[in-house]
Amino acid sequence: MSTAAQGVRASAIGRASWSDIAGMALFALRGNWMRSILTALGVIIGIAAVIVMVSVGQGTQAQLDATIAKLGSNRVDVMPNFGRQGGVRMGAGSIFSLTVKDAAAIRERIPEATYVSGIVRGSTQVIQAEQNWSTNWQGVEADFFTINDWPLALGEGLSDADYRGAGTSVVLGQSVRDKLFGESDPIGASIRVGRVPFTVVGVLTAKGQSGWGGDQDDVVFVPLETARRRLMGQLQMPPGTLMQITVGTSRASDLPIVETALNELIRELHRIQPGADDDFMVRNLTQMVSARNETTRLMSLLLGAVASISLVVGGIGIMNIMLVSVTERIREIGLRMAVGATPGDIQRQFLAEAMMISLGGGLIGIAFGVGGALLAERFGSLPVQLNVDIILLATGFSVATGLFFGFYPARKAAQLDPIEALRQ
Repeated sequence: MSTAAQGVRASAIGRASWSDIAGMALFALRGNWMRSILTALGVIIGIAAVIVMVSVGQGTQAQLDATIAKLGSNRVDVMPNFGRQGGVRMGAGSIFSLTVKDAAAIRERIPEATYVSGIVRGSTQVIQAEQNWSTNWQGVEADFFTINDWPLALGEGLSDADYRGAGTSVVLGQSVRDKLFGESDPIGASIRVGRVPFTVVGVLTAKGQSGWGGDQDDVVFVPLETARRRLMGQLQMPPGTLMQITVGTSRASDLPIVETALNELIRELHRIQPGADDDFMVRNLTQMVSARNETTRLMSLLLGAVASISLVVGGIGIMNIMLVSVTERIREIGLRMAVGATPGDIQRQFLAEAMMISLGGGLIGIAFGVGGALLAERFGSLPVQLNVDIILLATGFSVATGLFFGFYPARKAAQLDPIEALRQ
C-alpha cells in the first residue's frame, strides 16, 4: 500500500493516531532510504563528535586529578632557577642556589608552611645478593612522605634517629622491591646503594606512572643527611646544598600565601636586589594542573563548537530535504486533506519524518561515538571516560534537532490549499 493510500485510509476513519503517523513516516523514509541516510549524516557526525570529545575531555580531567593526587596535594616546590657561566645563561637547575639554611628559615618564618622537606637526588646501582638494579635515590626529611601523601605498605619507615643521626636505613619504592626481592619480605635485609650498605626498613605503596610518564616507584629514599654525607660525593656540590625544597600546607587556601611568602623570603635570604633575576623558582603544582585543565577546557569548547556546527548543518540538511519532500508530495497532501485529514495531521506526519531522520542519525552517531572513543583509548593512548548522561543528552539533542528544523517544512505542508494541491 502506498503512503498516500495509507494516509487516505487513516483520514477516512477519522483523525490519524500516532501509530498511523509513525507508520506513514517510516514508510515514506524507507521509500527513499539512501536520501534519508545522507540527510542524517550531519547529525551522525555531530553526535559522534560530541561523544568522543566529551569522553576524551572527561578522561583527561580524571587523569589530571589522579596525577595531582599522586604528586601530593597542597604543595609548593622551590627549585634552583638558572646560572651564568662565562656570560652565558645556563638552564634551570644548573646552579646550586638552595641550602639547608633556606629550608630552616622557611620552617621558622612562614607559619602556613606546615611541612617542609629538603631534597637531594641522584642515580646509582642498588645491589642485593646477586640482584642489582639501576635506580634513583632521594635524600629527604621526615615531612616528605606526608607532603606527598605516600604511606608505607611494609615496615616502619625511617625513624627520627635515622634523620638526626644520618642513619643507614632505606625505604624502597615498589618497583625496586620487585626487582631486588620479588614477592619475598625485604624488611631487615641489607642492600648496597652504590657502595654504601643500607638496611631496608620500609616499602612504600605503589603510585604508578607520573603525569609525565615516569615510574614513581622506581626510587629509594634515605635520610637527607645520609645522602649528603655518603651518596653525594660524586656530584661535587657545595656543603649544605639542596636540589629542591618541598613545602606542604594544611589547607589549599594557604597555597597563594605560602607562594608569595616563599618568593619574598628567599629573595631576602639570597640578597637579590630589586629588579634582579631570581636564582630560584617557586612551582605550584595546583597552578600547573589548573593550566592544563584550562587547556583541556578550551579544546573541549573548540571541539564542542565543531560538533555544534555539524549538528546545525545536519539540521539544515533535514530542513532542505523535508522541503523537497513537501514539494514532491503535494498531490498526496491534497488527497489526504480532501478525505478528511486536518492540517494538524499533515504537520504531525512531516514532523515525525524529520524526527525519525534525526533520531536515527543520533542513534547511529552514538554508536560511532562510543566506538570512536574506545578506539581512541586503545590505539591513540588517550584517556577516555564514557558518560551515560552525555549519551542520553546526545539522544535528546538529536530529537530536538529534528523537531526544530522539521517544524517549518511541516508547517508549510499543513498550510497547503487542498484544491490547489490536487491540481498538481
